[in-house]
Amino acid sequence: MLNKRLLFYFFIFALIVVSCAKRGSITGGEKDITPPKMTGSSPENFSTGFTGKMIKITFDEYVKLKGINKQLIVSPPMKKMPNITPQGTANRQVTIQIYDTLQPNTTYSFNFGESIEDNNEGNKFQQFKYVFSTGSYIDSLSLKGRIKDAYNKEPDNYVTVMLYEVNDSYTDSIVYKENPRYITNTLDSMKTFSLDNLKEGKYLLVALKDKNNNYKFDPKQDKIGFHNEFITVPNDTVYEIELFKEILPFKALRPTQASGNKLLMGYEGTSKNLKAEVRDGSRLLPSIITQYPEKDSVYIWYPPIKADSLNVILKTDLTKNEFSVKIKNQKNDTLSLSSDTKEMNFRNNLALRSSVPLRKFDKSLMQLIKKDSTQVPFTTVYDSLDMRMEFVFEKEELEKYSLTLFPGAVTDYMGSVNDTLKMSGSTRTFATYGNLKLTLQNVKSYPVIVELTNAKGEVMASAYSEKENIINFFNINPALYTIRVIYDENKNRIWDTGNFLEKRQTEQVIYYPKEIDVRANWDVDQVFNLAP
Repeated sequence: MLNKRLLFYFFIFALIVVSCAKRGSITGGEKDITPPKMTGSSPENFSTGFTGKMIKITFDEYVKLKGINKQLIVSPPMKKMPNITPQGTANRQVTIQIYDTLQPNTTYSFNFGESIEDNNEGNKFQQFKYVFSTGSYIDSLSLKGRIKDAYNKEPDNYVTVMLYEVNDSYTDSIVYKENPRYITNTLDSMKTFSLDNLKEGKYLLVALKDKNNNYKFDPKQDKIGFHNEFITVPNDTVYEIELFKEILPFKALRPTQASGNKLLMGYEGTSKNLKAEVRDGSRLLPSIITQYPEKDSVYIWYPPIKADSLNVILKTDLTKNEFSVKIKNQKNDTLSLSSDTKEMNFRNNLALRSSVPLRKFDKSLMQLIKKDSTQVPFTTVYDSLDMRMEFVFEKEELEKYSLTLFPGAVTDYMGSVNDTLKMSGSTRTFATYGNLKLTLQNVKSYPVIVELTNAKGEVMASAYSEKENIINFFNINPALYTIRVIYDENKNRIWDTGNFLEKRQTEQVIYYPKEIDVRANWDVDQVFNLAP
């Protein structure tokens, strides 16, 4: 009887528990947003007289290392990188195993960036640094600054900023060969930098977009920026470093045969003022250089010839290269013309591109007419490097223009003439487009190049001013534009980059801080103050 009563009471109790359980649900509480904290280290952080090879850092919870290879900054850099654990697992302790020989009387810092985070929620321990000195004190001086791109509006991420000690053994070539004395990195979001735990001294300040992550300047890959003068520490100056890509010295690569009448040659640097001599033995052949589209290569054209090899001499203002190129029987290029008009509007012209270089033009065999068959006067502009011809004429609203090139209108370098070519384009109303009147203030020098770019950084319109401070951009497509002004110091109508060994900075580029909204049938007046 007693057992039955106990069983009955147990059953009733179980029902109550189940009923209560159904009335609510268990929650996990508030989300953990607290980053991990260091509870200790061996040796202690900011120790002096350091002689060990192993460092252990303990945290108040399990942590993991994320992106440690990209985030960790060791300054001064070590020739043998230390081993940091754990990687791939979580632990309460981070261990640094040092393999390199430490320099005497030197303060070392390990900046972990954002690589340390807790195991559960990924809360980051921001910019944690472990610092020690092999000497009797911790160097405590610092140097601050900001990074810019010399040409683009936004700078690169992960820019390495370095200090080279200027002593009796210093030469400018140190940036190509040796590790710097101190380094830091802007990581993936900052445009500013701080070099800390520095000792008093004289330094060269350099910044690199270091593709190889080896702390050495490789002009083929890296951008560089530098302060023109040596700097002394301590000082309170906030330095601004502008990064740029150098133009390499011209270097011709071995040409190869591309067809029966042209060679393809790659190069490094710029092909400006490049000249070619093509010889069959002692006989000089007429030759023409044209640009290979979108690559650092050129075509070298010559008359079709039966030969086993050609001797090619390439000259610039400073270089001379000579190659012997084997020649085989291959098909020759033939003349063809094609339209190269992406969009004809009030700012763009009708254009065509040829498959081979042109040498003669007969305007009497070219005809441009409107839709009512009225002839339209025009001029032609031929770019021999790109093999592109533009037809320049005054355009009217809502008009259709038809261009005809009759046989013989153009003659290529081998004497062949074109077949009949027809192309056309139409205009819209002026109200389809917008106008921008730009007033420049505090222009320090002329001439200036003024450019409107789109969101991708592509130049959509440009103007060149030698003295005027009011620039009009008529009939531009409705869009958001970024304005930049370039001080064209050498008056060559292009932006010129810098050079480290020549201690030459780039031509200055200034961006208007906001985008300009140009809408259809709008007139926009904008003032751009260029004062620093």
